[in-house]
Amino acid sequence: MSIKQSELILNPDGSIYHLNLRPENIATTIIFVGDQDRVDKISKHFDTIEFTTQKREFKTTTGTYKNKQFTVISTGIGPDNIDIVLNELDALVNIDLKTREPKEKLTKLNIVRIGTSGSLQADIPVDSFVIGSHGLDLNGLLHSYLIDEISNPDIEKAFVSHTNWSDKKSYPVIIKNSKELETKITSEKTYTGITATAGGFYGPQGRVLRLAIQDAELNHKIDSFNFNGHRITNLEMETSAIYGLSKLLGHNACSINAIIANRANGTFSKNPGKVIADLIIYTLEKLIQ
Repeated sequence: MSIKQSELILNPDGSIYHLNLRPENIATTIIFVGDQDRVDKISKHFDTIEFTTQKREFKTTTGTYKNKQFTVISTGIGPDNIDIVLNELDALVNIDLKTREPKEKLTKLNIVRIGTSGSLQADIPVDSFVIGSHGLDLNGLLHSYLIDEISNPDIEKAFVSHTNWSDKKSYPVIIKNSKELETKITSEKTYTGITATAGGFYGPQGRVLRLAIQDAELNHKIDSFNFNGHRITNLEMETSAIYGLSKLLGHNACSINAIIANRANGTFSKNPGKVIADLIIYTLEKLIQ
């Protein structure tokens, strides 16, 4: 059955609406970054550049690094942007844009997010790399989809109990990463733990300027959560949406962050730019193996 024009929106040139991309413009290995400027920081290492475009905050460059094709996309900030990016990328590879019908043979994308974050644990130092074993959805996006088969109720219940989670908020959802990708990018340099994903930068992450927040102790509760050795290592705004939508759509996804601050002991990297640059090279090298 053909998907309606109002549901699958295309630009006059046939590209998908927000990303401004056609199916031939992307690789099957895709790197997500939040910041538009970080696209160039990655693609400058490419041996060839095949395509580049930008619309709004979504900048895309496709090229090759040591004979492997990559696409780098800036998603902007937040789970709502991830909802756009992942659904549109999936449409590019798994929906025939001319007939507007899903393809019989589906393509699986490999998606790795390269981000920056602060560690929540004293033993995870600045200048290290953290892989999200799970994404903890604190923002509610995934409840718009049918997620029963991909959630992890035992950890979710433990988290709700540990934090005395308000029933006025969206129920937390825990989604595993792609073990295949995690294994590929893991080394002695990496730490692994749950990455929590908030729906905002200030109140949702416990920051107080002029507005009181619903639970002033929430960050401490997040830091101290432990379920059978699973700790929450960092807090950001994209990973759970990437993991959840990728699982539902049949893609592999994993998130790796450069740790530039440690909230537990109050330290900050002396050279955060170098940490990010090192993570970029580290990830590219791991993905070509």
